[in-house]
Amino acid sequence: MAAEPVPSSPHEPVGGSSRRARWAVPAVVAAVVAGAFAAPTLVASADADLPELTPAELLTKVAEADPVPLSGTVVHTARLGLPDLPLEELQGASPLDLLGGSSTVRLWSDGEDRSRAALLGDLSEFSVVRDGPEAWTYSSRDDEVVHYTVAPDDLAAYEELDEQARAGAAPDVAGDLPTPAQAADALVAYAGLSTDLSVGTATEVAGRDAYQLGLVPRTDGTLVERVLVAVDAETSTPLRVQVWSTQDTQTPALEIGFTDVSFETPDDAVFDFSAPAGASTSEVEVPLPDPADHPAAGPEALTALPEGVSVTGTGWETVVAVDGVDVAGLLAGDPASATALPGVERSFGSAGAQDLYGELVGEDGVAPGLPEIDAAGLYEQLTQEVPEGRLLSSALLSVLVTDDGRVLAGAVPPEALRALA
Repeated sequence: MAAEPVPSSPHEPVGGSSRRARWAVPAVVAAVVAGAFAAPTLVASADADLPELTPAELLTKVAEADPVPLSGTVVHTARLGLPDLPLEELQGASPLDLLGGSSTVRLWSDGEDRSRAALLGDLSEFSVVRDGPEAWTYSSRDDEVVHYTVAPDDLAAYEELDEQARAGAAPDVAGDLPTPAQAADALVAYAGLSTDLSVGTATEVAGRDAYQLGLVPRTDGTLVERVLVAVDAETSTPLRVQVWSTQDTQTPALEIGFTDVSFETPDDAVFDFSAPAGASTSEVEVPLPDPADHPAAGPEALTALPEGVSVTGTGWETVVAVDGVDVAGLLAGDPASATALPGVERSFGSAGAQDLYGELVGEDGVAPGLPEIDAAGLYEQLTQEVPEGRLLSSALLSVLVTDDGRVLAGAVPPEALRALA
């Protein structure tokens, strides 16, 4: 049985329960969209005759490029060396598929504020549709829809921010902003402290001529061996990202790229959505952050870390540590555990954090629109016991959860985290 198509009108009423989440961004949608737009490449490369560019010039072209409409197929392949996950019972497309193996994603965007991503399974589909201040997720396996809307009180603020973004304006919090060329030069200079950058031989991705930006860490203290980014020569749109691990320098640990792509504007009907007949539905209102909760201004506001968060090391050897994490509570779906996360209460308030967690996880511990899994069992499966606590080791990332509630993470070998614990 084929997956049900995502239906038609984004303005058609959706039945079901109405719930209000006091949060800046729906975490489920953010995670799914980020995962959906991550996909690898299975196309052969071919040399192309393109004008030579320096890394700074290529980055400038990417920064200055206008958003463009597109549609295409993306393949996401992860070879992270994670343990086999106990997900056989899911029997359908799920964002969890992106943790390992290859997944196919269909993408559409109008280049502005309408987009759709469909993660395809053998007999099912998980879709994310966005139309301005509204977004939907739909799981054909579970026949569940979640509809996210900006809270009515914040809609005017959303529209004002959207207009500023379209005009290329932004709040002046740090004085004059650099031009794209200046930003690219600064990025190259900063990256040059720890990374060798180069523009390699031109290639072809999904039938498009592309430049290749290479990044090679100038250190042995990271799990990342090298990164290669293919950039469309005409539109300056990234077409493919490949990341190799020091554990296997021949086969990329992560590949994300188009296998076919068109830069024609998709038909409007692609972005229309209405819930399939009989689908269970949930409504979630999403407020914008209150500027009063972020009184700091100037450059320090952009770099200040929440209390309880610290950073050790630089460049590819950076390790982020978070104190006071109630891992057991989060795995059990306890809304109160979200309040203790560093920075959450400052941004959203204690009640807001609990409301958010309750909305996205639910009383039964299952996030609407996502598959039901044993979170504690999955945590045990992905991590191993070490003297300091529990350790997740993968080809590109290490995470250490200590017995005293600290979480340390970085693209570094596990031994580096254990030495800091």
